[in-house]
Amino acid sequence: MKRKIKIGTRGSKLALWQAGWVQEALYKKDPLLSIEIEIIKTKGDKILDVPLAVVGGKGLFVKEIEEALLDGRIDLAVHSMKDMPAEMPDGLCIGAIPQREISQDVLISRNGLSFSELENGASIGTSSLRRSAQLLHARPDIAILPLRGNLDTRLKKLESGDMDAIILAAAGVKRLGFEHKITEYLDKNIMLPAVGQGALCIETRKKDTDIAQVVACLDHHQTRRIVSGERAFLNCLEGGCQIPIAASGRIKKNIFTITGLVATVDGVTVIRDTMSGPEEDPERVGIKLAESLLSMGARKILENLKDTI
Repeated sequence: MKRKIKIGTRGSKLALWQAGWVQEALYKKDPLLSIEIEIIKTKGDKILDVPLAVVGGKGLFVKEIEEALLDGRIDLAVHSMKDMPAEMPDGLCIGAIPQREISQDVLISRNGLSFSELENGASIGTSSLRRSAQLLHARPDIAILPLRGNLDTRLKKLESGDMDAIILAAAGVKRLGFEHKITEYLDKNIMLPAVGQGALCIETRKKDTDIAQVVACLDHHQTRRIVSGERAFLNCLEGGCQIPIAASGRIKKNIFTITGLVATVDGVTVIRDTMSGPEEDPERVGIKLAESLLSMGARKILENLKDTI
């Protein structure tokens, strides 16, 4: 008899691609599995006309799915790691993190112009405070226009002439086959990505050892270490979508290096630093980086932002 497993996911094309990728990867490891995908609509999917920072941040895209996981309606959940809040709900854990896709952001412009080539006063679409703060820091002349919706919707808004360019995560663009539309991969010195960007999160129940064994084959050791360091950084700063926070880690020659930043919403102030340490202890390095930024002035930025939320 085939073992039945139910995967919970959002219903966007990208979310279904990600859940389908996990489904196929599990089939390859065990063809006797019977895997079903269940679409769960989240609050973030229902509210599309308000910036995330206003309606509550990252948990908007995972809460209903996590509730289904906790009450047993699904056996595992597939999320974009960058949508995951810094803290996990009681009873749930990150069961696996597959190998990461490219973590960078990309610019897609209507006229094929790169970021530096865009005309003075050009409009760029994004509803991410992280992205808008860094864009404004690099080019205070540009205008930021709100942009919500799935990837298809955002591309259509660009093509309709509402704005000159949009910013998207490279991973999602590549996964859905729109790589040919990319104008420019943004250098991380200009646009540091979100914590966990480009990685998938396979979320499971802590005490479900059977499912833990099923998904363990998808865990990529190095990706888990890097993402763990980035998330420790985020957790120390208690960050979410309401605050412009970014981080990007890497491992080279057994050394984990992470660069992170905290910015004011207007992009006038950007506090940035880099830390390195042994790859076996990425969380400690991430926390050390967060503490460094706090001492450099990030604490005041965070306090001021929280007062306005």
